[in-house]
Amino acid sequence: MGDIAIIGAGMAGLSCATALKAAGRTVALFDKGRRPSGRMASRIVGDFAFDFGALYMTARDEGFIAQLAAWEAAGVAARWPAAGDDAWVGRPTMEAPLIAMAQALDVRWSTHVYALRRDDAGWWLPLEAEAAGPFAAVVLALPAEQVAPLVAERDDTLATLARAHASAPCWTVMLGFDRLIDAPALLERDGIIDRAARNPAKPGRSGGEAWTIHADADWSAQHIEAERDWVVEQLTAALASRVAGLPQPVHGAAHRWRYARSDGAGIGCYHADSLGACGDWLIAPRVEAAWLSGQQLAAAM
Repeated sequence: MGDIAIIGAGMAGLSCATALKAAGRTVALFDKGRRPSGRMASRIVGDFAFDFGALYMTARDEGFIAQLAAWEAAGVAARWPAAGDDAWVGRPTMEAPLIAMAQALDVRWSTHVYALRRDDAGWWLPLEAEAAGPFAAVVLALPAEQVAPLVAERDDTLATLARAHASAPCWTVMLGFDRLIDAPALLERDGIIDRAARNPAKPGRSGGEAWTIHADADWSAQHIEAERDWVVEQLTAALASRVAGLPQPVHGAAHRWRYARSDGAGIGCYHADSLGACGDWLIAPRVEAAWLSGQQLAAAM
């Protein structure tokens, strides 16, 4: 029998796996994505580099501060004073810390786990053409909306908890310009814009004038099924109302985050018998919370 399977290789899952491996456990991770990213995703389009998930991280917990210092020493994170004294970014993209963690772990990318099955041998993960397992324990490092259906027939307590803490959606628009924009590196909430960031202003960045705009949660929910081109138009106009003389972008794209901002159960992690769950939705909607939740679940296991 294998040791522990973790479904989801974002910040929470990688944090949990790293701590478990350090404690001598054998861990296998499964993620439907093609590479480390999750809600810390980045994208390069021509000369433009966009952080289109989390724009930055904040650090308040001593353990996470120490982790960020270690990532800084490894060259994969840096402070970003423009966002505050406790703000950090991945370097050269927000994905960089995840990539560094994943390199030391056994991760199966592009692998979608459709269900959970348990028998006398242990836990099994049905995949497209096979079943992985058996495992002694399973961890769900996923958004609450994806946790609930996986455990509905296995753990009603966890399923109920997940249903009670749904995530708010977020439309994100990526704009590329052919010249420098005279504006602050970070624009805070106003109107339908929740935040807008100038990506080249972050440390360790290069390339063209790339901007990421996160829409307000209520506006995103109201227009969640809108056409992407329309969303680009609306958020470009909203940015133009904040930045005088904004030129027409030479690149524009939208990404729909259905599960963007977690509600926050405030319990750290979930662990019952051989089933666990971790993620920012169990604490608060921050990158730091995802890391902490993974650490706390690893300790509990």
